[in-house]
Amino acid sequence: MSFLTAEWKNLALLNYEVDAKTLEKYVPPGTEIDIWNNKCYVSLVGFMFENTKVLGIKVPFHINFEEVNLRFYVKRFENGEWKRGVVFIKEIVPKTAITFIANTLYNEHYQTNKMKHSVTDNEKSKTFVYQWKNHNKWNSIEIETGKKELEIELNSEAEFITEHYFGYTKYDNNTTFEYEVTHPRWQQLPIIDYKIDLDFEDNYGKDFAFLNKSKPVSAFLAIGSKITVENKKKIKS
Repeated sequence: MSFLTAEWKNLALLNYEVDAKTLEKYVPPGTEIDIWNNKCYVSLVGFMFENTKVLGIKVPFHINFEEVNLRFYVKRFENGEWKRGVVFIKEIVPKTAITFIANTLYNEHYQTNKMKHSVTDNEKSKTFVYQWKNHNKWNSIEIETGKKELEIELNSEAEFITEHYFGYTKYDNNTTFEYEVTHPRWQQLPIIDYKIDLDFEDNYGKDFAFLNKSKPVSAFLAIGSKITVENKKKIKS
């Protein structure tokens, strides 16, 4: 049985090009930074968890909720092929039990904050907003899209950002936790505009303060799907 099943919906992905050296101390043992077209990315991602079940059980008041995370991309060579995955700098959710379970069992970096979201719809566009309160300041991601669902093209930047199927967590300098995330290939909505109101240093620390002066190189809205998170395994390097 999968550890967790859910639907991930309306994934707003804002992508920044960064110097890979910025991320070196966060790279889990046994993995290396995954590069696309000579670019190293971090992504700010807001989305909805819906119909969430842990070990097949819906936990009351923990079924539908928001998440916002800052992540980067790694890969690991095993059995003659590359596994492509993500590493989370921090994942913000509004539920303390989710934070406790993820941090305790998966050694993740969850944090509990007040959160809210909205989706507005008119004849021509849709607008997705994710907000979270950190140190008495509301931060927000807002993306306006068209309404026509589009395929994510092969070998595209959008494919690189969305098609990572493993999570990696640095436990210590010799040990990494790996878990698989399964989902079908996603579709996307065309981006019209986006706005970000966020203090990166306040949310993610001094290492990421420079992002306050950076602009995303791209933005995507992935429609999402059902997903599973499988049980973790320990990797020794």
